[in-house]
Amino acid sequence: MDEALIRSLTPGVLTALVRRGADFAAAEDAVQDALVEAVRGWPDDPPRDPKGWLVTVAWRRFLDAARADTARRRREDRVEEEPAPGPAPGVDDTLQLYFLCAHPSLTPSSAVALTLRAVGGLTTRQIARAYLVPEATMAQRISRAKRTVSGVRFDRPGDVATVLRVLYLVFNEGYSGDVDLAAEAIRLTRQLAASVDHPEVAGLLALMLLHHARRAARTAPDGSLVPLAEQDRGRWDTVSIAEGVRILQAALARDRLGEFQAQAAIAALHADAPTAGETDWVQIVEWYDELARLTDNPVVRLNRAVAVGEADGPRAGLAELAALDDTLPRHTAVAAYLHERDGDLDTAARLYAEAAHKAPDLAERDHLVRQAARLNSRHRQRR
Repeated sequence: MDEALIRSLTPGVLTALVRRGADFAAAEDAVQDALVEAVRGWPDDPPRDPKGWLVTVAWRRFLDAARADTARRRREDRVEEEPAPGPAPGVDDTLQLYFLCAHPSLTPSSAVALTLRAVGGLTTRQIARAYLVPEATMAQRISRAKRTVSGVRFDRPGDVATVLRVLYLVFNEGYSGDVDLAAEAIRLTRQLAASVDHPEVAGLLALMLLHHARRAARTAPDGSLVPLAEQDRGRWDTVSIAEGVRILQAALARDRLGEFQAQAAIAALHADAPTAGETDWVQIVEWYDELARLTDNPVVRLNRAVAVGEADGPRAGLAELAALDDTLPRHTAVAAYLHERDGDLDTAARLYAEAAHKAPDLAERDHLVRQAARLNSRHRQRR
């Protein structure tokens, strides 16, 4: 079985059933039944039109279920409307499936799970392993999400921005379990870019490629985090960087700037610097100004404080930081870094230790503990 082919066909088959009147939950169940039949029969007798075969079998499974459900007798009228087997339409309805899975009535976690299931073609078990939750828990989450969107019709334009936020959430999950969610997010965003001509879709794809290009250098052999300034840039994926920059330049040329394009521009400036010392921090600050204007996001302003500290000196960065809410995530870690840059090692060590207690994950906590220990060791040596 060609798993890549199956996964690429699944969204179109699901959308075809929904367009014919099946509610989302019933359509998804019917498609899964058709996939089981494909696994059993295709190795020995592959169809000439795989998508058409799946649509025909899935529609029949849906009708069988409709007939068996006495609470849905009104669907019996559709039995006579079954189209004859034949080539499936070449229209790509994947975009509408994205909109459905990113429906505003869903929570972010449910939207991500449903997108991975319906558009990504992942199994419930794979998604559960990726999120490190029991399969039964993920199955309940996906079932609730399917019920929520079952009555939604494709009668109005979807919100591309919502779809992009869902894909960005998938990407930021990175890698866990047996599914590489960062790579999956890139695949899905490529698919979206092929369905819709939108500069922010291109901006998100560029951002993902530029960030993913640094993945191999982000951790040491022992699993510890390696800060950007200390990464071995020879391990960065130059092919992905070149593709990301090319996509970004084409998007920026359309003069419809959005937050993902601005983030990608910052990532591109980091990727363009041969060494950390050659980073164009002045231009990065300018892009953070654009990003802050677009989003008014306090986390953006926190990152901007770091950039200001690099461009104009640590005291300038600390002045920017003082104007921000000190309860922001990673505020204490940024303060520690800027105080260290300013030469106040005692304050920096104390703040690194404090930031470690607030760290969102084990890897970041261990990194901050090591930073505090390094400065405390230097302090003892001076004494």
